[in-house]
Amino acid sequence: MERARTRVGAAVFLMLILGRLGNALEVPLDPNILEGLPQPPTITQQSPKDYIIDPRENIVIHCEAKGKPHPSFSWTRNGTHFDIDHDPKVTMRPHSGTLVVDISGEKAETYEGIYQCTARNEHGAAVSNNIVIRQSRSPLWSKERNEPIRVQEGVSLVLQCRPPAGLPPPIIFWMDFNFQRLPQSSRVFQALNGDLYFSNVLKKDSRNDYICYARFPHTQTIQQKQPITLSVLNLDAINETVAALFNETDFFSDGSAEERKPTFLIPSGSSSSKMVLRGQVLELECITEGLPTPEVSWSKLSGEFPDNRTSILHFQKLLRIVNVSEADAGEYHCTAHNRLASVLHTIRVTVKAAPYWISTPRNLVLAPREKGLLICRASGTPKPTITWAMNGIPIENSPEDPNRKVEGDTIIFEEVQTGSSAVYQCNASNEYGYLLSNAFINVLSETPRVLTPANMVYQVIRNNHAFLDCSSFGSPIPKITWFKDSQSSTLEGDPYLLHENGTLEIYVAQALNSGQYTCVARNTLGIAENHVYLEVKEPTRILKQPEYKVSQRNRNVVFECKVKHDPTLIPTMTWLKDNGELPDDERFLVDSDSLTITDVTENDAGTYTCIMNTTLDQDSASAELTVVEATPTPAVIYEQPDPPTDLELTDLKPKSVQLTWIPGDEHNSPIHKFVIQYTDSLHQHGHWHNLTDVPGSKTTAFLKLSPYVHYTFRVLALNAVGLSNPSKPSHMYKTNPAAPDENPSGVEGFGTEHDNLMILWKPMSGLQANGPGLQYKVMWRQKDVDKDWTSVTVANVSKFMVSGMPTFTPYEVKVQAINDYGIGPEPAVVTGHSGEDLPLQAPDSVQVLVLNSTLAEVHWEPVPPKTVRGLLKGYKVYYWRERSLHKHNPHHVKQQVLTFSGNKSHGMLPGLQPYSLYLFNVRVYNSKGEGPASSTLQFETPEGVPGRPSFLRITNSNLDSLTLEWGPPNDHNGHLTGYTLKYQPVNSSNELGPMEELALPANKTSVTLPNLKYSTRYKFYFNAKTGQGAGPVITEEAVTIMDEVHPAAPAFGNVSSSVGEDGTLISWEYWGAEKHVYVEYIVKNDNSEEDWQKEYVNCSQAYVLKGLKEGLSYRVRVVAKGHDDQAVLHQSEELLVTVPAVPSRQVDIATQGWFIGLMCAIALLILILLIICFIKRNKGGKYPVKEKEDAHTDPEFQPMKEDDCTFGEYSDTEDHKPLKGSRTPSYRTVHRDNSDDSLVDYGGDGGDGQFNEDGSFIGQYSGNSSTRETAVGHEHSEAPSPVNTTAMNSFV
Repeated sequence: MERARTRVGAAVFLMLILGRLGNALEVPLDPNILEGLPQPPTITQQSPKDYIIDPRENIVIHCEAKGKPHPSFSWTRNGTHFDIDHDPKVTMRPHSGTLVVDISGEKAETYEGIYQCTARNEHGAAVSNNIVIRQSRSPLWSKERNEPIRVQEGVSLVLQCRPPAGLPPPIIFWMDFNFQRLPQSSRVFQALNGDLYFSNVLKKDSRNDYICYARFPHTQTIQQKQPITLSVLNLDAINETVAALFNETDFFSDGSAEERKPTFLIPSGSSSSKMVLRGQVLELECITEGLPTPEVSWSKLSGEFPDNRTSILHFQKLLRIVNVSEADAGEYHCTAHNRLASVLHTIRVTVKAAPYWISTPRNLVLAPREKGLLICRASGTPKPTITWAMNGIPIENSPEDPNRKVEGDTIIFEEVQTGSSAVYQCNASNEYGYLLSNAFINVLSETPRVLTPANMVYQVIRNNHAFLDCSSFGSPIPKITWFKDSQSSTLEGDPYLLHENGTLEIYVAQALNSGQYTCVARNTLGIAENHVYLEVKEPTRILKQPEYKVSQRNRNVVFECKVKHDPTLIPTMTWLKDNGELPDDERFLVDSDSLTITDVTENDAGTYTCIMNTTLDQDSASAELTVVEATPTPAVIYEQPDPPTDLELTDLKPKSVQLTWIPGDEHNSPIHKFVIQYTDSLHQHGHWHNLTDVPGSKTTAFLKLSPYVHYTFRVLALNAVGLSNPSKPSHMYKTNPAAPDENPSGVEGFGTEHDNLMILWKPMSGLQANGPGLQYKVMWRQKDVDKDWTSVTVANVSKFMVSGMPTFTPYEVKVQAINDYGIGPEPAVVTGHSGEDLPLQAPDSVQVLVLNSTLAEVHWEPVPPKTVRGLLKGYKVYYWRERSLHKHNPHHVKQQVLTFSGNKSHGMLPGLQPYSLYLFNVRVYNSKGEGPASSTLQFETPEGVPGRPSFLRITNSNLDSLTLEWGPPNDHNGHLTGYTLKYQPVNSSNELGPMEELALPANKTSVTLPNLKYSTRYKFYFNAKTGQGAGPVITEEAVTIMDEVHPAAPAFGNVSSSVGEDGTLISWEYWGAEKHVYVEYIVKNDNSEEDWQKEYVNCSQAYVLKGLKEGLSYRVRVVAKGHDDQAVLHQSEELLVTVPAVPSRQVDIATQGWFIGLMCAIALLILILLIICFIKRNKGGKYPVKEKEDAHTDPEFQPMKEDDCTFGEYSDTEDHKPLKGSRTPSYRTVHRDNSDDSLVDYGGDGGDGQFNEDGSFIGQYSGNSSTRETAVGHEHSEAPSPVNTTAMNSFV
C-alpha cells in the first residue's frame, strides 16, 4: 500500500513539472553566443558499434566531441584503460579523440576488441558506444575434387556451393567458364544459402562449367569453387546402355520421365518457424521440386501483406518484407501446385525487437533553482532494462545529490544549483542489443539577448499574415513583449498573436500596421530590446486581362495585360504560351503591358498567360488564341448570340413560376449560360435585377418569387464573345401580399447622451415588406432586471430614442416587422447600453520605474468599474519633458500622451530623451472622454549617448593642412567627455586609404591637421562621446590645395584628328591621374554648353567618333572629370574637325569580284595543263633513254632535263637491271611482272616507293637512306639526289 502511494505521488509530481520541461531552454547555434557559454561535452561523431576493418589499411576509430572548454579524450579496451602512449603504433589526432592504428608490420587481429571513448571537461564526461573491432576475413576455398554428376532426366537436384565462412559473409553467384551468369527460372533457382536447386533436370542442363563464385564485399575479392560437371541422361539413353549390358531390348517400358507431385525442399516438411528482429528484412524462401515444375504462391493467415514494404521475387519463391514491425508476425502460407497436386507449407513468424527509442533524453539548460526532467524511454521485445550513469559512472556509484531523484526511466531535478552540471548516460538493453544516449544538464545564469538582427525590415502584402521574429536567449528563459512605434501598451489580442518563440503574428496585415515594432526580452537578470520594421505593400492585381482572340494567318495579334502594383516594388512581366516559355522568335514582341504577335501562324495558336511578379506576390491571367486559315471563303465570324425569343410563363404558383424561352443564333460560339433578370413595376419600375442563371444547355428555369411583387422577366444569353441583347419582356406576373418573412437587420442600441438609449435598424425595402402598411415594432427592456418588454410601433423611420435611462446600463432590444397582412417572425435580441458619462475618479498609487535612458515603466492602481460610468477604453499617460539636466540645453515643455487600451495597470514610456527631467500623470477614459488626472509625478532619465555634432566644416585649406571647426551636439544627453575624429585619404578611383584617429577634448571646437598630402581628397568622420559611449557620426570631405610653388602642367597635349571611312579618329596625350576621360563634340555654330555629346574612352588615348554628319564642322575637346563624373578637372584645347561632304573613293581593282574570279580561272587552267603534261610524260611504252645513259660517264648520275622539267629518259629493254641513280644493292634484284610499267621496277623494295601529288612516281629518287648507305658501304660517298623529293611533292 505504501509503495502504491509512493508511485501515485511520483506521478503527480511528474505531471506538475512536465509543463516546465516543455519550456527547457534551447541553446542557440549563434557562434558569438556559444563562444562565451560553458557547455558539458557532447559526442558528435563515433564509429559504428560493429566495426569490421580491412587488414590492409590502417585502423581509424572515430570519436569527436564538442564542449566549452574543449574536452579531452581517453579510451578503454575490453573494459580496461587503453594507454595509447605505451603503444607506438597508436596515435590520437590533435584536438580529437580519433585513434589511428598503424598496422604496417603488425597483424590487424592484434587490435581486435571492444573500445569505448570518453570525452571529458570540467562540466562532465560523455561516453561513446561500445565499438567492437573485428578484422574482415576472406578465407580460401578448401581444395576438393568434384566428381561428375550423372542424373536421370526429370529428377530434382541440388548443386551445393558451401563457400568458406567470411566476415562479413560472402555474396554467392553461379557462372560459367565465360564469366556469364547461369540462367535461372522457376525450375532452376539459387537459394539464399547459395546452393543451386533444380525442381527437375532437363537434357539441356548438361554442361561441365557449373561454377560457384563467392565475392567478399569488404576486401572486394572473388573466389571460385571447382567446376561441377552435370550429365543428364534421358530414358532412351539409359535403355540403350542397359540393353547393351544385359542383352535386353527394352529395360524401361516408357521413354519419358515420370511426373511427380510437388515436394518442399526448403523448408522441408509441412511447417517451420522464423524469428526476425523489428526493423530488419524478413525473407521467407519456398523451394520445391516436382514434374511438371510447381508454381508457388504466398498468403498470410491473419491479413494482407503491407503494400509498400512487400515484394515477391525470384520467380515467386522469395517473399521479402522490409522494415519489419510487430504487425508482420503471424502465419505465412506457401502453396506449391502443379497439375498433379497442391501442397501447403506454414511458416510461423515471430518478431522480436532490439531496444528502440520512444523518447531520447534531451539536453537541459536550466537556471539556478529551476526544475527539469531527463526522460529516457525505449521499447523492445523483450522489454529493455533502463540504467543510468553520470559522467560515465553508474549513478548508484555517483555522489549523492539531494536535488536529484531517479524514477525508472526518468531523472527528476528540483532546484538545481550552480556547479551541478553533468552528463548523464541512459542505457536501454535486452538480449538483442542496447542503446546508449548522452544528455547533459547545464546550469547557466545569463542576461537576455535578442538574437534577431537589429533594424530588420519585413515586407508583406496587405491582407496576408505577417510574422515578426524576436529570437532571444537567456537563463532563465526571457519573457517577450512587443510594442509598436511610440505606444506603451503591449501588443496583445486581435489582430496580434504572440507565439512561444517570441514571434509576433499579425493575422491580416493592413496599411495601418506598417511601422516600427520593438520587442523586449526580460528575465530576472536584465532586459534587452530590438527594433524591427514592417512595411505592408499593396497587392499586385491585373486590371485589364488579355481577351480571347481569333485571328487569320499572317495578321497581327495584341494581348493587353494592364497591371496595378505597389509603387515601391519592382514588377516583372512574364508571358507564357501553353504554360511554357514563349518561342524564341522575333515575331513575339513583349511590351510593359502587352504582347504583340506579328504574322501569326497555325503554330501560334494556344493559351497565352501574362504573369506579373514582384518580390512578394504575383497575379496572372490567360487568354486563348485561335488561328484560322485565310481563304477566299468567308471567314468564320464569332459574335455574341442573338437574344432569346418567345418567353412564356407556366406552372404559376403563389411563390414560384416556370419560365421557358427559345435560344437565339449562337454565331459560331456555344452559349455558356442564360441570365434571367426581373423588374418590379410596383416598387422599382424600370430597374432590372439579376435573379438567377442556368447552363446554356437548358431553356427552362424554375423561379422562386417573393410576395407582393409585380414581376416582368427577360433573358440574356452569354457565349465566349459576350452577352446578347436582352430578350423582349415577358408578361407581368403579380404575386399576392403576405405577412413579412424577415425582420430588419443591423439592429443596435447605444446612448448619445448619459440618460438616453438610441435604437437603430436598417429599413426594409418594399420587396422585403411582402405587403402594404409596413411598420416596425420596437421593443426594449433592462437586461437581467426587467422581465416584460416595453414596445412602440413606428413607421417610415429607422431609429427610435428612449429617454430617462440610467447611465451606461445594459438593455436588450429587438425590432419586428409588421404589415397589413400580419407580423414577421420572432426577432433576434441584441444587447446595447444607454449613454455614457465622464469617469469620476483618477487612478491611485501611481509609480514610475526608469528602465534605461530612453524607457520608463509607469504603474497605477485601476479605478473601480462603477466610477468609469461607461465602457472602459483604457488609460492615458500624459508626460512631458520639463527640462534637460544639462545646463547648456534649453527648456523644453512639449506634452505627449500614450494610450493603453483595456483594463491595464502599467505601461511603457519609450523614446524618452536621456538625461532629462520628466513630469507625468495618468487618466482613465471611456467612449465619452477622460476622467480627472492623477497627481503629477516626476522622474529623471539617466545619461545616454550624445546626438550628432551640430555642424562640421573645413575653414582653412592649405597645401598640407586643413582646419576643422564644429559645434557641440544640440542634445548632450549627459556630460560630454570628448570627441573622436577619424579621417582617411580618397584617391581618384574612390579607393579609401588608411584610417587615422584623433581624440579631442570636450572643450575644443576646432583642430588643424598638419602633414597632409597636397591636392588630396580626405574624408572625415566626427562624433561626440559621453560616459555612456559615442554618438552618431557626421561626415565631411575636403581637398588640400594644389602646390602653388610648382603649378601643374597641362593634362592634355598633342590633340589631333584624322577623317577615315570608319569615322573620325581623335588622338591625344594625357598625363593626369583621373580615369574618367571623355571625348566631347558639338556642331561648330552651336554655343550651348548643354548640347555637347560625350563618349567615354576608358583610359585609352585614341577614339573613333562615328556618326558625324557629312559636310558639317564640329568642335571637339577631351576632358577629365572627378570621381562623381560632374566636375571637369582637366580640359584640352578645342579642335575643329570637318567631315567631307561626299568623299571620293578610288576603286581598288584587287578587291573587285570580277578580277578575283578571272585570276582564279587562269590559275585553274594552268593547273589543268600541268596535270595533263605530267600524265602524258608518264604513260606506259618505250622511251629513248638508252642513248642518254650511254652519253654520260657516270652511270650513277642522272641529270634533270632543264627544258621540260623531267628526269632522264629510260628504256625497258634491259631486264633485271637496277635503275640508274638508285642504290639497290647487288644482292637484291628487282623483278618485273608482265606489265611494262610495273611499279616494282621503280620502287626498290616494292614498299618504299612514293608518288608525287600529280601521280608521277618518285620512289627511285627518294629511297630509304639507310638502305643506300648500307649498299655503298665505305667505297665512295653517295652522289646527291638529282631531285629534291620535298620540292617535287610541292610542285603542283
